Amino acid sequence: MTAIFVTSSGTEIGKTYVSAMLTRELKARAIKPLVSGFDEATFPESDPAMLLAAMGEDVTFENAALVSRWRFKAALSPDMAAKRENRTIDFAALVEECVDAAARHDPLVIEGVGGLMVPFDATRTVLDWMKALDARMKIAPLLVVGAYLGTISHTLTTLAVMRGEGLPPRAIVVSEAAPGPVPVEETAETIARFSGGIPVRALSRGRTVPLADLF
Repeated sequence: MTAIFVTSSGTEIGKTYVSAMLTRELKARAIKPLVSGFDEATFPESDPAMLLAAMGEDVTFENAALVSRWRFKAALSPDMAAKRENRTIDFAALVEECVDAAARHDPLVIEGVGGLMVPFDATRTVLDWMKALDARMKIAPLLVVGAYLGTISHTLTTLAVMRGEGLPPRAIVVSEAAPGPVPVEETAETIARFSGGIPVRALSRGRTVPLADLF
């Protein structure tokens, strides 16, 4: 199995929720190499904590490094968060971290950061990270999007970019964190009409939707 790379059309949409579900279902290893908004005081609610729990690891602040190598306190895009701490993100090291993890763990879930076009240094975005990984080991992208008003346009724009770059998602998951003005199933059905055959699944919090069959 190739590594699954979970990306999104934006931030605070549900990538980690979906990544944790996949990790449990596949009994996979999960990493989120880059995380911002990381603070010891709120660690139990953090993305690394959720992924540690999904893997059955001890959910401790010290174990965060098992999931996330680059951790930043400011809840900003990685490049901005790193700048606040006078740090940089080594692109080659980031790619190597993922390639090495994939060589040691199968299946592997790699969770991106923010949306597809979020920058993590002066010239590169999450998309560049995905392209570099795909060139080294092939990845299976999974696109997680929200159920908010406006998500259809954001989703189809992200999908067009991924297709144009030769990285069409294996599937699209519409993640509903809280009930919105439109039923999540209806949003998923609309997106599916324009997805060109890419499977689209609706996911409400607290409900389990099988995803492993997509991979």
